[in-house]
Amino acid sequence: MSITPERKSELLKEYATKAGDTGSPEVQVAILSERIANLTEHFKGHKKDNHSRRGLLKLVSQRRRLLDYLKEREEARYTTLITRLGLRR
Repeated sequence: MSITPERKSELLKEYATKAGDTGSPEVQVAILSERIANLTEHFKGHKKDNHSRRGLLKLVSQRRRLLDYLKEREEARYTTLITRLGLRR
Protein backbone atom coordinates (compact mmCIF):
# COMPACT_ATOMS: atom_id res chain seq x y z
CA MET A 1 0.00 0.00 0.00
CA SER A 2 2.91 2.38 0.52
CA ILE A 3 5.06 3.62 -2.32
CA THR A 4 8.46 2.14 -3.07
CA PRO A 5 11.63 4.20 -2.56
CA GLU A 6 12.29 4.03 -6.31
CA ARG A 7 8.87 5.48 -7.13
CA LYS A 8 9.33 8.16 -4.48
CA SER A 9 12.66 9.22 -5.99
CA GLU A 10 11.02 9.35 -9.44
CA LEU A 11 8.36 11.68 -8.06
CA LEU A 12 11.04 13.82 -6.41
CA LYS A 13 12.88 14.20 -9.72
CA GLU A 14 9.70 14.95 -11.65
CA TYR A 15 8.12 17.52 -9.32
CA ALA A 16 11.12 19.14 -7.59
CA THR A 17 11.45 22.87 -8.13
CA LYS A 18 15.25 22.77 -7.67
CA ALA A 19 17.95 20.19 -6.98
CA GLY A 20 17.57 18.48 -3.62
CA ASP A 21 14.00 19.68 -3.18
CA THR A 22 11.98 17.33 -0.99
CA GLY A 23 9.67 19.65 0.92
CA SER A 24 8.02 21.93 -1.59
CA PRO A 25 4.23 21.70 -1.83
CA GLU A 26 4.50 20.27 -5.34
CA VAL A 27 6.59 17.32 -4.19
CA GLN A 28 4.47 16.71 -1.10
CA VAL A 29 1.22 16.76 -3.08
CA ALA A 30 2.65 14.43 -5.72
CA ILE A 31 3.72 11.89 -3.08
CA LEU A 32 0.37 12.14 -1.31
CA SER A 33 -1.46 11.68 -4.61
CA GLU A 34 0.52 8.51 -5.30
CA ARG A 35 -0.29 7.12 -1.85
CA ILE A 36 -3.97 8.03 -2.28
CA ALA A 37 -4.06 6.25 -5.64
CA ASN A 38 -2.48 3.14 -4.10
CA LEU A 39 -4.98 3.10 -1.24
CA THR A 40 -7.89 3.64 -3.61
CA GLU A 41 -6.74 0.61 -5.59
CA HIS A 42 -6.45 -1.37 -2.33
CA PHE A 43 -10.08 -0.64 -1.46
CA LYS A 44 -11.33 -2.20 -4.68
CA GLY A 45 -10.45 -5.61 -3.23
CA HIS A 46 -10.85 -4.86 0.48
CA LYS A 47 -14.13 -3.03 0.85
CA LYS A 48 -14.44 -3.48 4.62
CA ASP A 49 -10.98 -2.21 5.57
CA ASN A 50 -12.20 0.76 7.60
CA HIS A 51 -8.96 1.29 9.48
CA SER A 52 -7.08 2.03 6.27
CA ARG A 53 -10.01 4.12 5.03
CA ARG A 54 -9.44 6.48 7.95
CA GLY A 55 -5.81 6.83 6.86
CA LEU A 56 -6.98 7.57 3.34
CA LEU A 57 -9.24 10.35 4.58
CA LYS A 58 -6.33 11.84 6.52
CA LEU A 59 -4.14 11.79 3.40
CA VAL A 60 -6.85 13.42 1.31
CA SER A 61 -7.36 16.20 3.85
CA GLN A 62 -3.61 16.77 4.14
CA ARG A 63 -3.33 17.06 0.35
CA ARG A 64 -6.29 19.44 0.33
CA ARG A 65 -4.62 21.68 2.95
CA LEU A 66 -1.38 21.77 0.95
CA LEU A 67 -3.26 22.65 -2.23
CA ASP A 68 -5.20 25.40 -0.43
CA TYR A 69 -1.92 26.81 0.89
CA LEU A 70 -0.39 26.78 -2.57
CA LYS A 71 -3.46 28.39 -4.12
CA GLU A 72 -3.38 31.14 -1.49
CA ARG A 73 0.33 31.86 -1.99
CA GLU A 74 0.91 31.35 -5.73
CA GLU A 75 -2.05 30.49 -7.89
CA ALA A 76 0.03 29.91 -11.02
CA ARG A 77 1.99 27.10 -9.35
CA TYR A 78 -1.30 25.69 -8.05
CA THR A 79 -2.92 25.53 -11.48
CA THR A 80 0.13 23.96 -13.13
CA LEU A 81 0.35 21.36 -10.37
CA ILE A 82 -3.28 20.25 -10.56
CA THR A 83 -3.09 20.00 -14.34
CA ARG A 84 0.11 17.91 -14.13
CA LEU A 85 -1.42 15.60 -11.54
CA GLY A 86 -4.81 15.48 -13.20
CA LEU A 87 -6.74 16.64 -10.14
CA ARG A 88 -10.17 18.11 -10.59
CA ARG A 89 -10.00 21.34 -8.65
